[in-house]
Amino acid sequence: MSIDDNTVRKMARLARLALPEARVAPMAAELNGILAWIDQLNEVDIDGVEPMTSAVEGAKLPMREDKVTDGDAPERVLANAPKTEDGFFVVPKVVE
Repeated sequence: MSIDDNTVRKMARLARLALPEARVAPMAAELNGILAWIDQLNEVDIDGVEPMTSAVEGAKLPMREDKVTDGDAPERVLANAPKTEDGFFVVPKVVE
């Protein structure tokens, strides 16, 4: 598949991109280069290759215990609030 100047103009219009006329031909060349590279990738023999879900499959990451280490200090937390009421932050209404 080859991309010509008219195809580049149409793609730019559909993507709502302002593409100057001087960039149309170089863009067509770039896109044709990308498609050629994809065709080259399609030539690779992948028979018998298992699909990967991760580049580091089987790696175990260290886990820590899920416990609260700092809390139960509402006075300290609310001390930074510009406005509070009944132990809660007061914020401006954003939905009408």
